[in-house]
Amino acid sequence: MSEKQNGIPQPIRGEKGATVKIPRNLERDRQNPDMLTPPETDHGTVSNLKYSFSDTHNRLEKGGYAREVTVRELPISQSLASVNMRLKPGAIRELHWHKEAEWAYMIYGEARITSVDAEGRNFTEDVTEGDLWYFPSGLPHSIQALEPGAEFLLVFDDGSFSENSTFQVTDWLAHTPEEVVLKNFGMTKEQFDKLPEKEKYIFQKGIPGSLECDKVKTEQGEVPNSFKYELLKQEPITSSGGQVWIADSTNFKASKTIASALVKVDPGAIRELHWHPNTDEWQYFISGKARMTVFASDGHARTFNYQAGDVGYVPFAMGHYVENTGDEPLYFLEIFKSDHYADISLNQWLAVTPKQLVLDHLDQGEDFLKLLDTEKHPVIAAPKKED
Repeated sequence: MSEKQNGIPQPIRGEKGATVKIPRNLERDRQNPDMLTPPETDHGTVSNLKYSFSDTHNRLEKGGYAREVTVRELPISQSLASVNMRLKPGAIRELHWHKEAEWAYMIYGEARITSVDAEGRNFTEDVTEGDLWYFPSGLPHSIQALEPGAEFLLVFDDGSFSENSTFQVTDWLAHTPEEVVLKNFGMTKEQFDKLPEKEKYIFQKGIPGSLECDKVKTEQGEVPNSFKYELLKQEPITSSGGQVWIADSTNFKASKTIASALVKVDPGAIRELHWHPNTDEWQYFISGKARMTVFASDGHARTFNYQAGDVGYVPFAMGHYVENTGDEPLYFLEIFKSDHYADISLNQWLAVTPKQLVLDHLDQGEDFLKLLDTEKHPVIAAPKKED
């Protein structure tokens, strides 16, 4: 922890460090105490594993806004990119598609989503707070906000994705020769002249009618696996310090390239020491305050602080924990470019390894074995303070 002089944090730990004499962003330093004054255990060079949506360029439209964190903002994030989008009531994210699959988490409000697959099977559903959706790569879709509007997080399975480079239906027609459009639809010249001259992207309209009225029945029917998943209706994994809700292709069958977990960590508790044996971890912090130390092997480790709106990242197989450093529950998302969720608990690993082998490694007595548990506890509470 950094020392303070007149209430101002200083990068001093014991005899190490010194006071800051140049102009500084004091608000940033207060938000990042473990970056200003790293723990003694931090060492070596580890890439930046943090970026805030507050630092991104925001695209403002009449119906809302969109801002993104991609490999351009967070270079370590090669496999996943993200967009924070807000739509006012009735506003539409226009009919479009892209080369990347789209996964989403509804943070606020309600929206109506639509899509169609290559067999002509369609999909129209309403989503609310805590729901997920997933559109496979290449499939067209749309999003329209209901009351009281909507805000959501989009994640794409390619770090180079950009929300500004998707295939919009209005943009396509505006860049197709007039005679071709007329032939394609059998339109009149008068109808053609009413088409938009450029993409609409996000635009304001009235709130749609009932879901049943919007659904279009066809001979092909609906998509076989729903593109919507009600995450908070599943039974969470509950342990002494919080809860975890996991969604991957085993329970959200449409989601073939992105797996996820919503994690709740109680004040003072931690998402236990662990790593992921299959791929990188991308994180989004929904509420609360956290710190995370990432162990990169060869004696290298670095600690970061996070709060709501921040993106975190853990490269493949690197050990880490996430600690709630605030006084309210910490909620964050773990996202993976994978069809399944997988992690390995340090505690559980040691518990199922020959006892003497563990004791010989850690120079401990038999009492240490009582601290281990063969069951996995993803979120654990802080130990009770001794009187």
